[in-house]
Amino acid sequence: MAVSLAACGSAKQSGNSSSSSSGGAKKGDAIKVGLLLPENQTARYEKFDRPLIEKKVKELTNGKGEVVYANAKQDPSTQNQQVDTMITNKVDVLIVDAVDAAAIKSSVEKAKGAGIPVVAYDRLAQGSISAYTSFDNTTVGKVQGEALLKALGSKAKSGKIVMMNGSVTDPNAAQFKAGAHQVLNGKVDIGKEYDTKEWKPENANANMEGAISALGKQNIVGVYSANDGMAGGIITALKAAGITNIPVTGQDAELAGVQRIVTGEQYMSVYKPYPQEADVAAEMAVALAQGKSLDSIAKDKVDSPTTKQVPSVLVPVVSLTKDNIKDTVIKDGIYTISDICTAQYKSACDKIGLK
Repeated sequence: MAVSLAACGSAKQSGNSSSSSSGGAKKGDAIKVGLLLPENQTARYEKFDRPLIEKKVKELTNGKGEVVYANAKQDPSTQNQQVDTMITNKVDVLIVDAVDAAAIKSSVEKAKGAGIPVVAYDRLAQGSISAYTSFDNTTVGKVQGEALLKALGSKAKSGKIVMMNGSVTDPNAAQFKAGAHQVLNGKVDIGKEYDTKEWKPENANANMEGAISALGKQNIVGVYSANDGMAGGIITALKAAGITNIPVTGQDAELAGVQRIVTGEQYMSVYKPYPQEADVAAEMAVALAQGKSLDSIAKDKVDSPTTKQVPSVLVPVVSLTKDNIKDTVIKDGIYTISDICTAQYKSACDKIGLK
């Protein structure tokens, strides 16, 4: 993915460029926003993204805007059908977090043909998208890799690490992987590396069992896990093999992941400020639906494999460890201390001053 810092505006667009930074005919507040999220395995989509986007759309439209929602449950064909349904229902704009960035391309083109602009959310969908917002995904991988190196310290080359990357159908996974490799290559010995089908914890668990069998439990010093869900499956496999006290990374700041960080089972996660990303997506969608320019919202441009100079906003991320839980997910209202420090975790919370 190429990112340039040129401001949105009057730059010439090539044939495969994002066609416009504004939507179609101007409309009022009574707009219909289609929201398509990719799966419900990861807690963030139903717990954070959906309600945050719905809330912001209402706020921006004086309560008159409607969000029509569907979740593809990790099935690209289902998501393509959902786009068809949204077109039939004549939504004014689509926010799409693609299950498969390439497979969604034809549906994006259908939407464009129907005069419906598409905001690519969290994953850079292919096709003639009108806008894109996500986190700086290569930086996410770098943050994870740097945290793993810090945790390993002098043990970085004393054994093997296992890399558990995300799904090959998710372009973000490739960027996380690339960022992590930029930091880790030459500084650790990567014993086994996997691209985990559908990001599923059970698949990560099976992969980790295979890695333990292949490498020997005494030779594994750390695990790069691309997200918290997979980290849960990985840690289950490590425990079953009697492996403890090795660093495991994560991402998404899921509640279970934060609780594992409190107990020390997981070393870190990447906190991605969902409210900021969701707000930007809603702002883009409402502006496009109302035929307004994105110039005041999107200051960056991103190239996808199919579309150049897409108006974009990339949101920064934070490395979450036991030392900054209060300053991140609690401060931002993602969780309360009582959410994290249930009876099972109270003693561990007390030890790190989380009261």
